[in-house]
Amino acid sequence: MTFTRFLFNLSIAWEAIFANKIRAILTALGIIFGVAAVIAMLAVGNGAQQEILEQIKLVGVNNIVITPVIEKKQEGNQETSGSNSKKEKTHLSVGLTIADAQSILHHIPNIKSVSPEIVMETFIAKDGVQRQTKLVGVEPSYFTLLNYELSEGNMFNQKNLEYGDQVCIIGRGIQTRFFSKENPIGKYIKCGKHWLKIIGVLEQRGVTQTTATNLGIRNFDMDVYTPVKTLLLRYINRSLVTKAMIQRAINEANNGDGQPKNKTPTNYHQIDRLVVQIDQTELLGKTAEIIGRMLTRRHSNVLDYEITIPELLLKQQQRTKDIFNVVLGVIAGISLLVGGIGIMNIMLASVLERIKEIGLRISLGAKKSDIITQFLCEATLISVAGGLIGIFLGVFLAQSIKQVASIPTIVSGSSIFVSFFVAASVGIIFGIAPARRAAMQDPITSLRYE
Repeated sequence: MTFTRFLFNLSIAWEAIFANKIRAILTALGIIFGVAAVIAMLAVGNGAQQEILEQIKLVGVNNIVITPVIEKKQEGNQETSGSNSKKEKTHLSVGLTIADAQSILHHIPNIKSVSPEIVMETFIAKDGVQRQTKLVGVEPSYFTLLNYELSEGNMFNQKNLEYGDQVCIIGRGIQTRFFSKENPIGKYIKCGKHWLKIIGVLEQRGVTQTTATNLGIRNFDMDVYTPVKTLLLRYINRSLVTKAMIQRAINEANNGDGQPKNKTPTNYHQIDRLVVQIDQTELLGKTAEIIGRMLTRRHSNVLDYEITIPELLLKQQQRTKDIFNVVLGVIAGISLLVGGIGIMNIMLASVLERIKEIGLRISLGAKKSDIITQFLCEATLISVAGGLIGIFLGVFLAQSIKQVASIPTIVSGSSIFVSFFVAASVGIIFGIAPARRAAMQDPITSLRYE
């Protein structure tokens, strides 16, 4: 078949579609919605995957997070005799401490680094402007574990760490609010009762409130970071027994009903979080189990801590989303299949309606290949047009989901190409049977057909 004959058959197919525009549009609806559904569902899946990757960056790779349990109900057997009850003697734990971090680092294999973290609610002030913030005592390993990078300035040096110097690194949000018109490096800011010298500024992380809540993290951009030793020496060390603590205990003991006046649980843990990074992902579970056993012994069998593995939790969440997206993708694919079946049904009906036209073309010299080409072109044009419309509808749906449901969506070029290729293929595959049936018509019988 020459190219001229192909163009002629294509023009006849085009005229036939325009002669029955409503039928062609209804035929293409299955393809349109199928392609749109595939693109939208893949966009949701890509957005979920990207969100998980960003969250993994926030919590770090191969990290085990240990957090204290402030209010722990002591466990013990009770022996009741008449109206008297006797509670078994309970153990005392000193809480999560720097010593725990050092013990984990020195005695458990495959540990890459350990980062203790102490968080203190305080305020910062400069030039008469004051706001609440969190002063976070950390070590340099903290920034490496959580993928923090400095936008300017320097990290804590050995002298800062050893002597507890009054220095700090601020988040980008602190710089924006207090140093919008000047370089903060080398400047001082009052944090609580002490003035701290700013030696660095962190890159902006841009953590949303939803993400921070889901991952149990803070808005890092509004934090002030200082060496752990600085916070322990100059601000607060909950592992030390102070005069105020003794007096509070005396007041509670002297209370008439024998109950503490202050019902708020007291945080006796020296550190507020401990992040442990190991070398290999496959050892996360086993290492967490070993750490748990070590801390149980060190804390006198008091379970006043909690161990979590954020990366595994996020990967499990990703797997759940992937399964859900596969199911949605299969449903969308079925829509394309149904659309193809619809094209085949309409084309078969079209063959029956145009038997006389087919007989006339064959009697005028058209070959069977011409008839096949004509009907294949009709089916392909309908599916391709439906695919193009479906692409625009799919992109629109993806953006609508992002805006209305606040679900991240990413429309990729591969999803557009795959969906369009499948749509065109569906038209060709399901158009073959009607085209062959049309070509097999007997011209004499067809001319007599009414």
